[in-house]
Amino acid sequence: MKRARLLIAAWMLLAPLAVLADATSETRAAYLAVIDRPRVALKPELVEMPAVEGLKKFHLWYSADANERVPGYLVLPDSKAFKGPRPVVIALHGTGGNKDNRQVTQLVLKAAQAGFIGVAIDGRFHGERIAAGIGEDDYNAAIANAFKSGEGHPFYFDTTWDVMRLIDYLATRKDVDASRIGLTGISKGGIETYLTAAADPRVAAAVPYIGVQSFKWSLDNGQWRARVASIQSAVDAAASAAGKPLDVNFVREFYARVVPGIDGQFDGPAMLPLVAPRPLLVINADSDANTPIGGVRLSVNSAKPAYAAANATEKLMFVIQEDTPHRVNPESIDAGIAWFVRWLKP
Repeated sequence: MKRARLLIAAWMLLAPLAVLADATSETRAAYLAVIDRPRVALKPELVEMPAVEGLKKFHLWYSADANERVPGYLVLPDSKAFKGPRPVVIALHGTGGNKDNRQVTQLVLKAAQAGFIGVAIDGRFHGERIAAGIGEDDYNAAIANAFKSGEGHPFYFDTTWDVMRLIDYLATRKDVDASRIGLTGISKGGIETYLTAAADPRVAAAVPYIGVQSFKWSLDNGQWRARVASIQSAVDAAASAAGKPLDVNFVREFYARVVPGIDGQFDGPAMLPLVAPRPLLVINADSDANTPIGGVRLSVNSAKPAYAAANATEKLMFVIQEDTPHRVNPESIDAGIAWFVRWLKP
């Protein structure tokens, strides 16, 4: 009888873990099914660039799929100070930016100075991936076309695939410790950071800046306009083509075609728990209309049970930048690098 009670007690403790594991597996598989496409040979190319503060820098290209060559760069740590295979920090830029934005280059350089290989890439329809003569409107045009055709996911999802293929490439390098790959990003890049970390367990630690949010919370609470404004011309074109007013109902329809599940199965509260038990530092701002703080708190609170179940509560941290709009403060950049140093131990 005593043995039976012990077995029942053990089952009751393990049951929540099993439920969490099943939900994690199902959500991850569903997301991967949305972004999946035939894998092609990476065909990486490297060209040495001028050194950055004494550190070697290389321009990188690789194939993410049959139609996309991804440009990026690597900054290598001092080989005399740091021996053996190195951990990596990948940095992603925001909407309208590119891999050479100031804060992205700061993240990469600070990471390399700390002993990581620092990497940045251009997201879809940004930087070197903008078609000649079209300019940054190419991004909005691609999103509007995705709504019209129902094909492709240039808004967030496709770039997460590119990052996963980048990790495939990094894993082939003899100077990389593929078990210690960190991922960070700002705004759009922050969203792509938590989506990729949730989908790909090879991301060993993550620091999304001003990106974590609940799209559903924003829609339900009338706080969706600032997020839509980041791709305003794309949404306007889609609404016009559909002959519908640009209201909350249309935005739900728009998300369902362009980023299916972003306000449901793949929303922040659903995806953040998938990162557990890996280290996750969430940095947002209290006055950020793009990522309303109510939805951010909901997302972080949804991840806490998964971290508690894995006895990893110390690996989830939430930092709120006070009296700050949609911006990353300098001390937050330093906090992100310190997070990677703490957990990936360069």
